[in-house]
Formats: sequence, C-alpha cells, structure tokens
Amino acid sequence: MQVGIILAQFDYILVGAGSAGCVLANRLSANPEKTVCLLEAGGNHLSPMLHIPAGWATNFNNPRVDWGYSTQPEPELNDREVYWPRGKVLGGSSAINGMIYIRGVPRDFEDWSQAGAVGWGWEDVLPYFVQAERQQTHRDDLHGNDGPLHVEDVRDKRPIHEVFLDAMQSSGIPANPDFNGQDQAGCGYYQFTQHNGRRWSTASAYLDPIRARKNLTVITGATASQIQFEGKKATGVTYDRKGKSSSVTGGQVVLCGGSINTPQLLELSGVGDGERLHTLGIPVIHNSPEVGENLQDHVLTKVVYKTHPDQSINREVQGWRLLPTAMKWFFTRRGPLTTGSAPVGGFWYTQEGLDVPDVQIHYASGATLYNNQGRIRAMNVPAMTAVVNQNRPESRGSLHITNTDAKVAPEIRANYLSTDNDRQCLIRGIRMLLNIFDQTPLQGYLEGRLSPGPEIDPSNDDEILEYIRNDASTTYHPTSTCAIGKVVDPNLKVMGVEGLSIADASVMPFVVSGNTNAAAIMIAEKAADLLQK
Repeated sequence: MQVGIILAQFDYILVGAGSAGCVLANRLSANPEKTVCLLEAGGNHLSPMLHIPAGWATNFNNPRVDWGYSTQPEPELNDREVYWPRGKVLGGSSAINGMIYIRGVPRDFEDWSQAGAVGWGWEDVLPYFVQAERQQTHRDDLHGNDGPLHVEDVRDKRPIHEVFLDAMQSSGIPANPDFNGQDQAGCGYYQFTQHNGRRWSTASAYLDPIRARKNLTVITGATASQIQFEGKKATGVTYDRKGKSSSVTGGQVVLCGGSINTPQLLELSGVGDGERLHTLGIPVIHNSPEVGENLQDHVLTKVVYKTHPDQSINREVQGWRLLPTAMKWFFTRRGPLTTGSAPVGGFWYTQEGLDVPDVQIHYASGATLYNNQGRIRAMNVPAMTAVVNQNRPESRGSLHITNTDAKVAPEIRANYLSTDNDRQCLIRGIRMLLNIFDQTPLQGYLEGRLSPGPEIDPSNDDEILEYIRNDASTTYHPTSTCAIGKVVDPNLKVMGVEGLSIADASVMPFVVSGNTNAAAIMIAEKAADLLQK
C-alpha cells in the first residue's frame, strides 16, 4: 500500500482502482500541480495468479481478489442464480478477466450519441482507443503503438485452432485478421491485453509506472461507504479500512467502481430513487430514479464436444502435467498458461438484414465446469468448447441496495432473455455453433457431443431453449447502471449534484458489441480530458 501523508484536501478523489480508476490516476496525476487520491477496496496485485494469463480461472470466487457477486434467481433461466465475478484488487476486473481486447463497432457509439451521449460518437471516441493502445501487430490509423496498454497476439497457437477457423469459414464466416479494424464481422484470432505472455491489467499499464509520484496517494483495503455532501455538492468520501472509518475530502469526486459498486455507493449516499432510499432510512440528496436501472450484460451459452486427448488442453492444466506447463510459462512465457478465455472466435449474423453482427463466438481447445463454489476447473475428459453470446441484447435489468451497509452486496437482477428477440437470437446462435462443428474440417477430431446432450433435438426450438435456460451464464460484461443521459450528462457529471462524476462501464448507454474492457479504458481516457477542462 502507498499512503504517504493523507492531505486534508485533494483535487481529485477516485473511488475504485479498476479498469478506469488506474487510467485516471495516471492521467490526472501527470499534472504535478494537482493532487490525486485513489481509493481501492481490494489489495495490491501481487499474487502470481493475477499475472499468469490463464490464472483468471483460479481468481474467480477468490475473496481476496473477487467480489464474488451473484444475481437474484433469473426467471428466464429457470430461476437459477448466476455468479458474477468482479475484480477486487488494483486493476479491478482487468486483473481477473479473460483479456480479450475488443472495442465494439462504430454503430455502438453512434447509438450512444443518438441516445443523448453527445460527443461520444465513433469519431469522438476513436482517438482515445488509439491513445491507450500499444498494438503489437496492426499499423494503421485505427490503432495506436505507443500507449500504455499492450495489445498482443495469441502466443499459444495450436493446429486445432486453425481447424476450427477452417470450419467457421466452411460454414460461411469469412476470415478477419483484425476485429478492431474496418469491419468486425468474420473469424480469426483474438488479441489479448498482455505483454510477453504476462497479463497486462490497467494496474500494470497505468498505475505501476507512476506509483512514486508525490502528488498521488493510493489507499488499498479501503471500502468506500459514503460520499460526503454539503448541500448538493460532493466534498469527500468516507471509507472503512481495517475496521476503522476514515475520510478524505476533495474538490472533485470521481466514481470508478464499475457497474455494480458505483450505483451502490450512489444509493448509499442519497443519490437514487427517492422512495427506495426513504424506505431504507437514507436521506435523499438527489432523486435520481435511473440509478441502478438499465443494467445490461451479454449472456452466453455453449456447445461442448469430446475430442482426442492430444487435441485438448485439459490434460495439460491438471494433475502432474500442470507442473511442466507452469514451468514452461515461468521460463519461456509460452504454452497454454499464456491464453486468456479464448484464443479464436469471431462475430457474425444469425439472420439476414442486419447491418452489424448480432453474435460473438469464443472457441477454446478445452472445456471447464464450475464447481459448487463457483470456481472453474477443467473437465476430466478431453473436450473442446465454443460459446456464443448476443452482441446487442434488448433485455434490461436492475441493481439496488437493500441495506445501508456498504459491505452487503446489492440485489442484482440481470433479467436475461426477457425478450423474445433475445431468446430467438441465442437459439439461432446455438444452431450456428452446431453447424460449425458439423463442417468437414472438424470431422475426425470429434468423439461425441457433450453439450447440448445427444438427447436434445437441434431442430426443436423448445428443446434448445430449455437447454439454454439451464446452461446460459454471464459473459462478465455488466454495463449501463448510471448511463449517460439518465444519471450523468455527456461530460460524465452526475446530474442534480455538483463536484461528482462517474467514469466507468456504468455510464455506457448500451453495452458495446463485444468484450467491454477496452471501452471502459476508453471512457477513462476521455474522462481525464473532460475533468481537466
């Protein structure tokens, strides 16, 4: 922990040292005349499992680095509760995610602009994506090569990856060398936020190089419990650390806790739906009914096939074989431990007439299961997995506190598959995956379908939908609980109060088409400019 001398007054107080908070700490403290305090509920990112790319699986539901949230029973998923990992450590969810770097498509940001996020269209946000990126491979106007965030190619490419990509192309999905290029549609290798085989979280990219700045104070183990107000002006933040309540004051408070913790802190502090807050005995600072509403997430479902032992990484990451695999990573930064959630995949259309892809596919030459504690482990049989998720869901959920204690998790209702369009999209998505597995290139590699089970008729909508209800889960992309135009204005200032801004994925008017971490980093890069105007 870096604390130093706690000043009576900071220019900026940043709440949350995650994907956005680390970016802002770097950019705002670059001005030596401004003082910055960064509060983080978790600890330092010292564990080796936070730096081994494949370690993301072991970090899930580890209370030292993961908040370990769960939704309420989801009505359209047969009342199942869905486990939601969220990073509780320097780097936040960028320290435990699958590391896939996807920005979304220009249409996403034009939709943002039309929804009231003026200044957040594609031409407005592209410079901030470029500014952040240190791209290994692509050299063009759409990419940056000298930013803090390393974006690098898959290091553990395997012949079976090429076989799956051949099958995707045989099914009609063309090759695409860059999902963040001119067109997202197609199939190919993903890129990861890593550097030389090591995870590159925002803590590694933005915070570590500048921790010694005298105008930056980083306080870990500090759970924010309330925003302090004088009238309607935010003046500081109260936090709990080691059982003791402390506070810091500042000219500008910026919430960077993400789509769960940010609306939670707003409601705890009296900014939210007045009636809801009144029932909890919380004095209302400002009635803002949209706080915690409009929650979106990508929901995924999978197809799993048994395969030959030499085609699956399962045997390399368990039992005695894990030791040489780990040694390979330690000494060479190579092998399966350099891989994030999926090395290959793509974006495509499940029906005609769409102007942008409506589903994303991830493929891995292995297969995992959750155990009862929500941890991930490799299946005992050699297998391969492809998952599909809907890019642009219609379903909207909510997130609200039920207790005035900041350590009590809010009540999360993702409301997955609440529209027929969302349900039909995933049904078509499952059929798309099954069609890929039926293609000639994969024949000879498959030894039977494990999920959906062979008893399920792929031509029967009701049977596929019931499978999805029992199988579907989060893609770990919650957004939009404090959306621009509803809770914050286009300058990211919380409407109705002063001295309070939000810079994280919660401000997205709509979830982007793809993995959300790159867009969260972009938001923080742009927020740094907005805050300094």
